[in-house]
Amino acid sequence: MPCRAPLLSHLLLFLFALGRASGTESSPYLPAPKDVRVYSYNFHSSLRWSPVEVDRGLVLYTVHFKTGAFNQWDEMNCTRIAQTECSFPWSLKERRWTVMLRVRAELGQVTSDWVETDPFVAERNTTIGPPHVKNVIENSDSLLISVTPPFGSEAADFLQYHVSYWENATSTTVKEAKTSSTLFKIGNLKELTLYCFRIQVELRTHSDHHLLGLQSVPKCHRTTISEATRAGYIVLIFVFVLLSVSVGLVLLWRHRKTIKYWSQPPLEIPSHFQEYLKDPSMPVLEVLDNCAEDDPHDSLSVVCFEEGRQTLDGQAHLHSISHDSEVT
Repeated sequence: MPCRAPLLSHLLLFLFALGRASGTESSPYLPAPKDVRVYSYNFHSSLRWSPVEVDRGLVLYTVHFKTGAFNQWDEMNCTRIAQTECSFPWSLKERRWTVMLRVRAELGQVTSDWVETDPFVAERNTTIGPPHVKNVIENSDSLLISVTPPFGSEAADFLQYHVSYWENATSTTVKEAKTSSTLFKIGNLKELTLYCFRIQVELRTHSDHHLLGLQSVPKCHRTTISEATRAGYIVLIFVFVLLSVSVGLVLLWRHRKTIKYWSQPPLEIPSHFQEYLKDPSMPVLEVLDNCAEDDPHDSLSVVCFEEGRQTLDGQAHLHSISHDSEVT
């Protein structure tokens, strides 16, 4: 027994030295990716995760997938990538397939644990966006709306559009309508009124599963005026103009004397009469009267005044030839 103790101690020392030489020490720890989830919008799907933070080196990532029909992990064209997102390949575009994915971080030869996702089925778990409003035609009592679906539909798909519309007023009542056509009409509307609407898509699959999409941003359009209302407005304008003209004529007739009085220019006494009124002793009026009696025709008189006395320097008469005179 005493001989076996040294032999056992030597054996333990040998195994310890062999372990150090072969590098069987524990590897450094690398954390696994977090926030791993499948992001799918209008059947465009990808796997996303949060980056792994380390003090040294560049962390790479590897993604695997498997389906419900083949329970075997396979590569996904995302092996040792630096991005934190991996898009689904064309082999996984089938909407009805059940897909599981997993991702891990890698730093040199060190790898983290795998992080697996829950089963994903595109026709059940994707997010459907709102349809695109292509065109809106305003009428007096309706809105004609044309839309395009948010994704390319398959043969087994059935799309239904849920339309909510309301009058843009302080207190409104929202009305609902459903249609499977991309060109539809909202009817029984008031003319010259602003209406708003929003649309969302409902997908019905072959398995009778219903997937309701997101609502669109409200769009507002005003209805037009009808031809009957337009004709009524024209008649009202014509009657108003006719009444205005009639009232104006009546007022002019009633106040014609006042208007005539204010429209005539003020009467003014000629300047030579003003001079005579200032000094009645002037012989100007007598001379003018004599000339008027002798010659009924037009005359021109030139009157000159000197300072301190008034004299009549000369007169010039311009006689016209009478119509009964003989021409020689």
